[in-house]
Amino acid sequence: MAKTPDDMGSRSIRGLAMIEALAGAERPLSAAGIAKATGLPRATVHRLCGLLVDTGFLAPAPAGDGLTIGDRARDLALAIIAADMGHAHRHRILADLSKELGETCNFNIPMGGTMRYVDRVEAEWPLRTQLPVGTQVPLHCTASGKLYLSSLPKARREKLVHAIALEPHTPRTLTSPAALLDSLERIRKDKVGTDDQEFIDGMAAVAVPVLDAKGRLAATLACHGPTVRMPLEKALTFVPALRRAAGKLSHMG
Repeated sequence: MAKTPDDMGSRSIRGLAMIEALAGAERPLSAAGIAKATGLPRATVHRLCGLLVDTGFLAPAPAGDGLTIGDRARDLALAIIAADMGHAHRHRILADLSKELGETCNFNIPMGGTMRYVDRVEAEWPLRTQLPVGTQVPLHCTASGKLYLSSLPKARREKLVHAIALEPHTPRTLTSPAALLDSLERIRKDKVGTDDQEFIDGMAAVAVPVLDAKGRLAATLACHGPTVRMPLEKALTFVPALRRAAGKLSHMG
């Protein structure tokens, strides 16, 4: 029997409800977990899970413990954020911060196993690192990525650290899960992500969280620059200014 527009609309809303439940969860969910979170019948959830995985909106979690948000849903989220009417306000906050610090500032969001640059204001220096909007950077060796990892619940954090490839980008990159987890524990306490030439030789960075309405990390605000001008010690003095700007971004919702 052909689907009516009402049937298709109902299925679309249910699919969106499932994506919303996964986006709000702090860990991957099984089909049964999604059914419990949404109140939808299990048979409906199982059927829609298959459709959403096939179309790229959901994906199996890397550790094999359920489903998580897929690349297509992440790309949609990025497009929505980029088109948000608040973009101009957010960009102005970044521009003011970059002018105050004299270094490049980025607004980043976690996207699967990476951090993606959503907005960026370049420093007015001839010597700078080119990482344009849309760039995806690793979690394990960047200030924003490590800050995001540190914000996860312990079990999920440990599982993800053991699941991702800890590729060495420089001699300073932490490639041991144990060493990285120790570093993340310190970052979790300070709520400041750091990168001391772990991603790119000669570049240091710091990052602070941008929180959602529930107090969870939704994005990161970061500053980076060449170590000849901005060693990590100097970058850490920028943290109060970064936190003030992050508070403004958090209040934007």
